[in-house]
Amino acid sequence: MAERAEPGAVAAGASVVPGVGKRRGWVVAGGAVVLGGVLGFHRLVPNWPGRVGSLVESFLPWGGVLVLVLLVVALVRRSAVALVALLLPVGVWVDTFGGLLLPGEGGYGRGLVVVQHNVSDENRDPAGTARALIGSGADLVALEELVDPQVAVYEKSLAADYPHHVVRGTVGLWSKHPLSGEQVVDIKPPSIEEGWSRGLRAVVHSPYGDVAAYVAHLPSVRVGVGGLASQRRDESASLLGRAIAGESVEPVILLGDLNGAVEDRGLRPLTSQLEFAESGFAFSFPAAFPVARIDQVMARSATVGHIRTLPATGSDHLPVVARIALG
Repeated sequence: MAERAEPGAVAAGASVVPGVGKRRGWVVAGGAVVLGGVLGFHRLVPNWPGRVGSLVESFLPWGGVLVLVLLVVALVRRSAVALVALLLPVGVWVDTFGGLLLPGEGGYGRGLVVVQHNVSDENRDPAGTARALIGSGADLVALEELVDPQVAVYEKSLAADYPHHVVRGTVGLWSKHPLSGEQVVDIKPPSIEEGWSRGLRAVVHSPYGDVAAYVAHLPSVRVGVGGLASQRRDESASLLGRAIAGESVEPVILLGDLNGAVEDRGLRPLTSQLEFAESGFAFSFPAAFPVARIDQVMARSATVGHIRTLPATGSDHLPVVARIALG
């Protein structure tokens, strides 16, 4: 004969602490509000200690994953207050990054297709990498980490499709259209020894008029126990921003491994005067499991359309390709 439950007995598996589920709902709601605040007001996150503000901004798009996690918890807890609070981060994320999910508009009548790729100084198949880039059909190809003897392989492999090119230091630009005014752009931070050269500028004589093209590879950043080490990158970004601000030829295109996401405040000297992609996340690094787009295509007096990645090459970066509408 089944035993009758005693009055006031607690069913197996039920919470024995009154209000625990409700309190957890408020915890989720609080987390949602904090997340929405960070997404919407990330510029207010202090950059000290350890440049924490830049670190947060480097992975800001991944806030969408945190929103999904909180949503699942709120649904499991059946918390109405948490679900309502989640409207804040959802709205902010969609407003900030939702447009990047769109396919982008096509049909640019006047434009250039450009490819940006850090080919890696440890690339064991530069010829294969060159063939992959040729397959993109790009008008301009910007490469970084060009070292001997690999640079000779790129020059030979790309010559037929890109008869015009310039290499300065470890960066280079290949073009289907004539180039002129090739010169080094000094973006070396004071603390780096002489001989470091990672910036160039050239004028592309495109069918739609002259375009000033910059190729740059900003210093690397590191994430450690002390936070984000990006001082040299930030200094180099300022020098590059100063050079582009003084450019007399319009439009301007910047192609480069900037070692930072466009949301990162360390790149403000560039993002404050240049436009970037209207659609597409194009996470490019690391190639094995891309979590951030640090390879950038930016422009002034022109529009950068949809940006996307190409299949992996022998590099630890993925190539990115975009179409730039001119005037």
